[in-house]
Amino acid sequence: MDTIWPELDAATGPKYKILADSIRGATAAGTLAEGARLPPVRDLAYQLNVTPGTVARAYAVLAGEGVLTAGVGRGTFVAPKTRPRPSPVDDVWSKETPPDDVYTVSLFSPRIPDVGQARAIRAALAQVGAADPLRLLNYPTRDSYRLVREAVVNWLADVPLGPVDPEDVVLTNGGQNGICVALQSILEGPSPTILVEDLSYAGFRRAAELMRAEVVGVAMDAQGVLPEALDEAARRTGAQVFCTTPEVQNPTGTFCPLERRQALIAVAERHGMQILEDDCYRIGTSRAPCYRALAPERGWYVSTLSKILTPALRVGYALAPRERSGDLRKAAEYGYFGLSEPLAEVTRILLSDPDTLELCRRARERIAEYVRLAVNALGRFDLSWDDEVPFLWLHLPQGWRAAAFCRAAEAAGVQIRSADEFALRTGRAPHAVRIAVNCQVSKTSFENAMQRLRSLLDNPPEQISV
Repeated sequence: MDTIWPELDAATGPKYKILADSIRGATAAGTLAEGARLPPVRDLAYQLNVTPGTVARAYAVLAGEGVLTAGVGRGTFVAPKTRPRPSPVDDVWSKETPPDDVYTVSLFSPRIPDVGQARAIRAALAQVGAADPLRLLNYPTRDSYRLVREAVVNWLADVPLGPVDPEDVVLTNGGQNGICVALQSILEGPSPTILVEDLSYAGFRRAAELMRAEVVGVAMDAQGVLPEALDEAARRTGAQVFCTTPEVQNPTGTFCPLERRQALIAVAERHGMQILEDDCYRIGTSRAPCYRALAPERGWYVSTLSKILTPALRVGYALAPRERSGDLRKAAEYGYFGLSEPLAEVTRILLSDPDTLELCRRARERIAEYVRLAVNALGRFDLSWDDEVPFLWLHLPQGWRAAAFCRAAEAAGVQIRSADEFALRTGRAPHAVRIAVNCQVSKTSFENAMQRLRSLLDNPPEQISV
């Protein structure tokens, strides 16, 4: 077996890739036979004069490809050419992708395409599984997450957040958990109030309900919340925080420009109010500085990997104003003791891999292709859209009301969300719907769904139903 190992000292390029190529070639040529056991990570690292992490990463890549198989306490082996029959538990994870001619298409929430991230996640999970077993058996400490927080800071390097240190980052179980932790850090008193956009992400309301806070909607236009309306609401309610989605407003997809943000900050300063920014739906480049950069003493920030890499991992991150970072950390540590350490390590591997940026670029390209398919079908109606926003906002033509249109669309095999789902219970919603992009069905199926929506829009009911 010694003859298959490459000379890595003089190698150019990533050493783990060279090692993986060598093992892959040896298995293809039969030099490494099915079932052959590979050396332990530390032994091979010593033999090749590389770090154990290099060998572990090469093994993990090959395990993700199915070339190798690993078992805790057993070692790493060349995988059999034919896959064994899955156990009943495996069956849950081995269902085939829906066929291209699927009729019912869910457009409730964006579904991102697999452009290689599933393979990368498998490889990262395999790498974590091959780590020191004690890391899978002990409670994590705050220092356990240091490298993960550093990876998040590097990941956010192009986001205009103001100064950010790894100690400022709080890892959360998705963006919704980040919102909850931020509100727990901000709200105080027996009956706090939060302000939200008149049409807004329902998660703000749900988080507020958990904390027994009142939610008040604020009037908005195409650029976001109206400063005078925010001023009046803050004066009337004494609200402690304004929750907003300025980069990609959910559900309308609109953008809040810098001048409007500055006007809203002036209102917040007059009333001593905090600003919580939900940046989860931005999948492209930031177009204006975040509130945390514009108003360092009152800007809070929450985002996630769910909309561009995968929502399955449930990984997010939250940032507080510098002087409130301790409050945010305490809320997280008291609430859930931190992210699962194996999950945090998978996150570190993904965010540290330069290939992940390329995966995000390819995902954005695919999402843009589907957005254009929707625009081609529905563009002559009152439609708001952007290539880098994974949903569209459609104001319905005369004759349709939102609830009736959603029922008719579902009967036609297309599931979409009514504007009512984004309005407060006491608020008024326009006759509009949000159409999310589903890149997990074929373009043909997605385009067929758009044609069915267009047919409904072209043929409103003779009588308006409520």
